[in-house]
Amino acid sequence: MKPVVLIPACSRTLGLHPFHVVGSKYVEAVTQGAGCLPLLLPPLGEAIEIDELLASADGVMLTGSASNVHPSHFGQEVANPALPLDPARDATTLPLVRRAIALGVPLLAICRGFQEVNVALGGSLHQAVHALPGMRDHREDKHAPLDVQYGPAHSLRVVPGGALALALGSGADIVVNSVHGQGVDRLAAGLVVEATAEDGLIESFSVAGSRGFALGVQWHPEWKVRENPLSMKIFAAFGSACRERASLRCALREREPMT
Repeated sequence: MKPVVLIPACSRTLGLHPFHVVGSKYVEAVTQGAGCLPLLLPPLGEAIEIDELLASADGVMLTGSASNVHPSHFGQEVANPALPLDPARDATTLPLVRRAIALGVPLLAICRGFQEVNVALGGSLHQAVHALPGMRDHREDKHAPLDVQYGPAHSLRVVPGGALALALGSGADIVVNSVHGQGVDRLAAGLVVEATAEDGLIESFSVAGSRGFALGVQWHPEWKVRENPLSMKIFAAFGSACRERASLRCALREREPMT
């Protein structure tokens, strides 16, 4: 059986009805890039038995989203009430991040997910990176075609010898897309910078001393993953970590005494 990767869903209202949703591109990246089996997790907050779920999972992937992490989680007021929030997702992913890391479950965090990891571990966010002096506008042109929105936007300085460089097979600078308005302000204790944008914004980090694969990226490697060799390397590294955990879980089950 393929390794199982939990993907927490977002809360959305479609028409008059509430739904739990995950973008198809994330599901496809888990299947086509990581070679794993996606399992969608409803954002049910405290109703979820996190440890029980993680005991049956081989990885966790946190997706991007139109919504932002509620700033109350890092001691701020909402700066722009027009921007969407998703408290149900926050209530699910923030404790999930902490337990996944503690238990050594492989973790790949993308865009909002990247920001969730920083907040879950005690960091804070800039609510509007483009409003900061000396910072570029990292948002996409929402009126442009999707291929333009998710097209190459800026280069990253990759830290040589780090976890991202290891996944990519090189510490050379890379070019990525840019589809976000918020970004890391204060980096949480225990996180290690893996790459920065030209303006100094942190674009990737790993978890120092993590028992398992634990990487966050601010850009969107899931976009047309099979067409991007660098993105495929990231998902391949994540998938390899998930398969290693799956093999370990299988070995542990086989050692359990018969009843």
